[in-house]
Amino acid sequence: MARSARNAALLAAVTLTSLTSVGCVRRVLSMTSDPSGATVWLNDREIGRTPCEAEFTYYGTYDVRLALDGYEPLDTSAEAVAPAWDYLGPDLIAEALPARLTSENRWHFTLTPVSNDHASLLERAKAMREATVPPAPAPDQPSGPQDPPAQSTGG
Repeated sequence: MARSARNAALLAAVTLTSLTSVGCVRRVLSMTSDPSGATVWLNDREIGRTPCEAEFTYYGTYDVRLALDGYEPLDTSAEAVAPAWDYLGPDLIAEALPARLTSENRWHFTLTPVSNDHASLLERAKAMREATVPPAPAPDQPSGPQDPPAQSTGG
């Protein structure tokens, strides 16, 4: 009886030790910008100012917005890609290892200075208007349905 109690206690100690020594995977997005100091929003949640990090749970596409005074705001998306050891199958082994693994995705964004050139602003507005508004009919073409020409009743 004493031997089986000792074996049960040993088994419980080994089980408890193995459960507490299991590692985990830390998933991190590291964001930098040129210039640094831009405010970063990730899926409409403010993360901080570049350079910054954010932990995430799911791999995939994230909406990213950066803003900095004197620079055009940047609205884009970026992909968080899983390393080979974090795919289904190998991830079970990686999670069970007694080590702390880190999956880091590094994103770098370049901001464009604000342009105060009014001529280029007007050119961009004109190009955008031409791309979205259908062209007006030429002056020598009728603008709508016309009545047929009147027939003469001979006389």
